[in-house]
Amino acid sequence: MQLVVYILVYPLLWLISRLPFKILYLISDGVFALLYNVVGYRKKVVRNNLSLALPEKSEEERLLIEKKFYKHFCDMFLEMIKTLGITNKQMKQRYVFTNVEVFQKLEDEGKHIMIMMPHYASWEWVFSLNSMVRSKAYAIYQPIQNKYFDKLVRDIRSKYGTTLIKTYESRDIIAKAKETNELITVGIISDQSPMLQRARHWAKFMGVLVPIHVGAEELCKSHGMIPVYLKVKKVGRGYYEATFKVLAENPSEIADYEISEAFMKETEKAIREAPEYYFWTHKRWKHMGKAPKEFQQKSDKAVNA
Repeated sequence: MQLVVYILVYPLLWLISRLPFKILYLISDGVFALLYNVVGYRKKVVRNNLSLALPEKSEEERLLIEKKFYKHFCDMFLEMIKTLGITNKQMKQRYVFTNVEVFQKLEDEGKHIMIMMPHYASWEWVFSLNSMVRSKAYAIYQPIQNKYFDKLVRDIRSKYGTTLIKTYESRDIIAKAKETNELITVGIISDQSPMLQRARHWAKFMGVLVPIHVGAEELCKSHGMIPVYLKVKKVGRGYYEATFKVLAENPSEIADYEISEAFMKETEKAIREAPEYYFWTHKRWKHMGKAPKEFQQKSDKAVNA
């Protein structure tokens, strides 16, 4: 059945990927009307998240953010498909790295790099970075249940040479790179909520105490990788600017969890600047109110200080 669905859908995806951007965004507008006005995809989750994370906004302001988010959500989905047919020239014009020299300097120093990103603006086109750097690139991802579409997504994201890996594979790959002196870069999206039973640290995110992922920080500390936050700004429909910010030059000297908290703070800054580009469909705050007493007490002390 999975193969049948793939065979039926793939030709349409291929056709869409060859369309001019003007037509692509006309299709996106149609998908938005269907998704938002008819299907109402995860609308309750989005509204709850916006109300929780942006309580200072009026209901009318949050509704406007909600609509803008769904339009961006549809754009990004079509842009991911467009990756199949986008040219290198188009990519360089539409996804600009403003300070790639920061990244290249770390490579010149022989540093392994951990790119930490949130689900914000666009992460699908970050893979074009490979055309500007020397290090071998890996990206940690979650497989899709349909193995045929999973392969398609991996093909799309590996167009510029990135190798997609599962979370459990990352430690061995990084360790092997150190042994063979192969310069590598690992990309990870770190803003989702970890499984409650695996949560090792809690911190405030958008004013709410939640568990946060610390795996990227732990890899940096144990393998001497440099954590780099990638801030992506949407500057127009289908146009983005990506800026690197080093979170720690010597991660082993940084107190535990400070790198992870710094990443979440940078993510929060981006959201407050333009909240419509964050992925509000995720149940990011689903573990709210479940923090162990030690973290709750620490949070209360910080508020009262």
